[in-house]
Amino acid sequence: MFLTIVLGVWTMMHVYVFWRAASVPAVAVHVSRGALLAIAVLLWLCYPLARLLDHWRLGLVARPLEFVGTTWMGTLFLAFAVLVVLDAVTLGGFLLPHLAPALRGWALAGAMALAAVALVQGLRPPVVVDYEVKLAGLPAGRDGTVMVELSDLHLGTLIGEAWMARLVDRVDAMKPDLIVVDGDLIDGSVARVEPMVPVLRRLAAPLGVWAVTGNHEFYAGLARSVKLFEDAGFHVLQDRWAGAAPGLVLAGVDDLTARRQFGLDGAPVERALAGRPAGATVLLSHTPWQADRAAALGVGLMLSGHTHDGQIWPFGYLVRLTYPLLGGRYRVGAMTAIVCRGTGTWGPRMRLWRPSEIVRVTLRAISPTS
Repeated sequence: MFLTIVLGVWTMMHVYVFWRAASVPAVAVHVSRGALLAIAVLLWLCYPLARLLDHWRLGLVARPLEFVGTTWMGTLFLAFAVLVVLDAVTLGGFLLPHLAPALRGWALAGAMALAAVALVQGLRPPVVVDYEVKLAGLPAGRDGTVMVELSDLHLGTLIGEAWMARLVDRVDAMKPDLIVVDGDLIDGSVARVEPMVPVLRRLAAPLGVWAVTGNHEFYAGLARSVKLFEDAGFHVLQDRWAGAAPGLVLAGVDDLTARRQFGLDGAPVERALAGRPAGATVLLSHTPWQADRAAALGVGLMLSGHTHDGQIWPFGYLVRLTYPLLGGRYRVGAMTAIVCRGTGTWGPRMRLWRPSEIVRVTLRAISPTS
């Protein structure tokens, strides 16, 4: 059912964009209907065919085809968005009937320009975004503890070992006290990431590397994904807590989005926090849901990802309908929530306006006079 819906939406977007493109005067003059149909079919096939070839272990063909297919995916979304807006303004061409076809051409040109900007921005290295967070219960001796959060790496065919090695070097140069990997380390296949374990093992910090699962770990196979995390030397928090240092507790839950999709529940946040000792608590949750529940249970800081902050504007407006904590810093009761917009990218190696990021958090103890 899910595959049918996805392919249906994919097809509908192609039909709409190429139907509108056919009405553009320059296209109508220079491109035949048959050629336009052939282009549409080829672009429609790119991404599904790439995934199929990758499944057949034909990576040398699948990877460049997937890059083309995913780049077209982002471009198609932008073209669809600008054409929908234009049709809404002109009532589908009922207003300005003589000008509307030419305006569609300009809209498509604008979408292509935005896609080029998004591709350049998406291929750039992630930026470092700094936060300071005061944590109730944090011992004075832990004041200044530095945490680095990596989320949504999506390692696989498009983001590989060389990219990850450069990221590890950057994180190592920051000298963090603690590293957290907040889910979706894996994109589609655990087998694609297993050869990268030696690189992942280079992630190290005095207080350890801690991880939770994301929805893509569920899709790739939860047990095998968790084993990969453990082989990489990560401490995996599956609905449990652990003491990272005296007075500093880390808790983590298996991904909440995947739980909903697979019909799993079981009050994971409550279970992860039950019985923890006194001190400051940091909760890792790939999906930024149940923040109010975490705050009510005394969590001081919640670190999440998953949303990619929409990744390609204006997609964020749709994402926010399901994930109100879209990206950046939020205050939920007495708790701080930080949603990483993703260290890598999913699908298109594209980002529009919001670059990929490495989150660095400096923890501050609350003095009696503050």
